Amino acid sequence: QVHIVESGGGLVQAGDSLRLSCAASGRTFSNYAMGWFRQAPGKEREFVAAISWSGSARTYDDSVKGRFTVSRDNAKNTGYLQMNSLKPEDTAVYYCAARTDIYGGSTYARPRDYEYWGQGTQVTVSS
Repeated sequence: QVHIVESGGGLVQAGDSLRLSCAASGRTFSNYAMGWFRQAPGKEREFVAAISWSGSARTYDDSVKGRFTVSRDNAKNTGYLQMNSLKPEDTAVYYCAARTDIYGGSTYARPRDYEYWGQGTQVTVSS
């Protein structure tokens, strides 16, 4: 079992930056691939970014490519999502997720691919 807690959300203005953190506990974090998703009111949960357990592979949704950076520090059991040049359309609850990654170098972009989820952190970007 992996317990995940996100933090770092808040209210910012368009063009600002935020860094979300994803703290994991319970199992060896380095054995898990990690993903970030977001869900705006009235919309389905959507993929944002993902990183393999080693950090060697990273995937981004086109809407955040070039603005967001996903990373992880396995020694600290923590993942990160650096969000720059934020836009009002980035407003959502952001979720961190983890899954066992037996292949080692894969990223996963579907919510159903993940076993463990955090409770989410709200990001609000004003125009």
